[in-house]
Amino acid sequence: MKTILVPTQNIPAMNSTLETAVLLAKRTGAYVEGIPLWFGVPEFVVAELASTFSIEIYRARREEGTAGARKLFETFMQEHGVAARSTAEGLAYGWFAEVPPGEGLVGSLGRAFDVIVMSRPDADTVAPYNRAIESGLFESGRPVLLAPPTAPKRIATNIMVHWNGSTEQARANAFAMPLLQLAERVTVLTVIDGQDVPGPSADQVRNQLRYNGIAAQLKSIEREGRSTGEAVLAAAKDEGCDLLIKGAFTRNRLRQTIFGGATSHIMQHAELPLFMAH
Repeated sequence: MKTILVPTQNIPAMNSTLETAVLLAKRTGAYVEGIPLWFGVPEFVVAELASTFSIEIYRARREEGTAGARKLFETFMQEHGVAARSTAEGLAYGWFAEVPPGEGLVGSLGRAFDVIVMSRPDADTVAPYNRAIESGLFESGRPVLLAPPTAPKRIATNIMVHWNGSTEQARANAFAMPLLQLAERVTVLTVIDGQDVPGPSADQVRNQLRYNGIAAQLKSIEREGRSTGEAVLAAAKDEGCDLLIKGAFTRNRLRQTIFGGATSHIMQHAELPLFMAH
């Protein structure tokens, strides 16, 4: 994974996200590009509302937010030993400011990167940011790495794969293959009575990984009165994992929104980096 996109806001939560992105970049020798993430409305809409909201004020706030995000991003990179991009390949950072407002930019720009790194949501996350994450998951065609509130000390050394038989999980595994091959330990987890769809067994997945040079181990757990998401996070904690690979939204997204599900629970409560793909 040689190119990492980090949508950036000038907020405290970005520290963990940037630290997670830098950990990943140092592990893989990657280029990290920051972009400003802001949820403004198009200028023509502002113009329609000019009697109550000046377009000059709107532009000033946009530029201030973009400048603050850039300063946060670049200062963080420099303080953590990441140099500005040059003609050389390998670990470096850059900034791209010419982006439109709105959450859709994550999905569109993300198509040109190997992975998108963002903060994980929680129950208080604003709707536009949740839509930005969904844009990355559903529109980019690339994986999204969600950083926990407290950055890890390591990443992708002890990886857990939550195998549930689904197409989404198989796709997440494929995207994560470069990290799986770097890992010192890989565990393929199954939750008994927690599989949403019929599919290959965990043993078949382990065999596939072993043919790719990954000495994966199997682990099976009971839910014991917990939801599938709770059981998966508990297992990852017990194993001391520093990355969880999870297929996103195996069930219908509307059902997930109304009734919850393993994806939603894990996204909101993971205390380790979460590598996801749909």
